Amino acid sequence: MQHRRLLFAVLVVLLCLPALAGAQTSTATPDRTPEQQIYDRYLAWLFGVPVEQRDAKLLERYRATLAQQGVTAAEIDRQLAVIERDGRRLEADRWNTFFTTDKPRFNVMPNLFLTQIAERRTPGTALDMGMGQGRNSIWLARQGWQVTGFDPAVQAMAIAQQNAKSLGLTLTTIEARDDTFEWGENRWDLILLSYAGCDPANVPRIEKALKPGGVLIMEAFHTDAAKTFKIGGSLCGPGELPHMFQGLRTIHYEEPIALPDFGQVRMRIIRFAAEKPR
Repeated sequence: MQHRRLLFAVLVVLLCLPALAGAQTSTATPDRTPEQQIYDRYLAWLFGVPVEQRDAKLLERYRATLAQQGVTAAEIDRQLAVIERDGRRLEADRWNTFFTTDKPRFNVMPNLFLTQIAERRTPGTALDMGMGQGRNSIWLARQGWQVTGFDPAVQAMAIAQQNAKSLGLTLTTIEARDDTFEWGENRWDLILLSYAGCDPANVPRIEKALKPGGVLIMEAFHTDAAKTFKIGGSLCGPGELPHMFQGLRTIHYEEPIALPDFGQVRMRIIRFAAEKPR
């Protein structure tokens, strides 16, 4: 669902802040435009919505909430228009800010699960969905993979290109989202989704895009984590990924309590790797 894909990335940014309350009250700071403040308030509200209720009726629920707060119908229409019209641009702005800070609040090293699976495979073509500043793409390139990454955050990808160039490596970077990227068919030996959500709409894209024998590697937030921590978007339920990717053969699956790449406290995550049959 387009709306759910949009929300996942921006909510992870807020999760990584040292104080969620501070992040939510920061919407009134002068460096935020009125449109950004509207979107920030919506995200702060979304934190309180149970995971099972994050569906196509989210905006209607938010409309009802604003009405209960005494906001006029005209103002509600204006705010919802901003959320729908500018949400993707504001998402990219957040990621650019998040990835270009000189004090990163995420794991700047390659994802450990990725390295454990990929180091046992012969390098080929690799796709990094939501590549950010390239921590995983650069590691793959250093192992000999031909890496393409896509992300809506162009400034973050510029950092990836700069770092790759300094190491004498080549990356292909594309400004896109999962629903605008040209995945191709039988194109990739490895596809990585590192904290990029669990959107069912990506299943046919990934299964079609992998080469026979190619591997999908995923690490993601578990729905259980949202019961304790303020995480939004398309989270992975217990045992969900092997069931979703029925066209692939599961080679690794676990649901450990661990420190995620995006966040500062241990929580339940999901690690999943699967191959496309030859």
